Amino acid sequence: MMNDLEQRLIQTIRDVPDFPKPGILFKDITPVLSDAALSAQVLDALAEYWSKKGIGAVAGIESRGFLFGSQLAIRLGVPFIPIRKKGKLPYKTIGHAYDLEYGSAEIEIHVDAVLPGQKVLIHDDLLATGGTAGATAQLIQKAGGTVSGFSFLIELSFLKGAEELKSYSMDIHSILKY
Repeated sequence: MMNDLEQRLIQTIRDVPDFPKPGILFKDITPVLSDAALSAQVLDALAEYWSKKGIGAVAGIESRGFLFGSQLAIRLGVPFIPIRKKGKLPYKTIGHAYDLEYGSAEIEIHVDAVLPGQKVLIHDDLLATGGTAGATAQLIQKAGGTVSGFSFLIELSFLKGAEELKSYSMDIHSILKY
């Protein structure tokens, strides 16, 4: 049974066919951002779920993971860690290269962003195949942290991305699943 938040999100999220390439049905969350009350509900739901889990920091994946990830970190009273594409962070970095379904990419984190053993929650707007979130988990571990969980606004469950992430943490939470 779907709750009110899930129903509002389904009504608000815009489907964009053939973006970023033919055959992809993109789930656009920008209409959610245009609705301050709905955005507040999303943030409340995320904070409620993660508030008692002992999170030490929230890592947001560029760029849509920054939108709710930084606010979630503030709400939880913990640092926010931006995970950026290679060459976008101004200080010394640790990088991690990984393969995507349509090529390869590299992400980076500042060398001092994660404390040794720090429990880090990884947040992004959408979980598809789990490639970028998994690469982020490897980067967090490389930086000395532990992955305490994964947080998403949307999960495309038919792509089985959550299965790819279970080796890092069994705590994978999505507000809305398609």
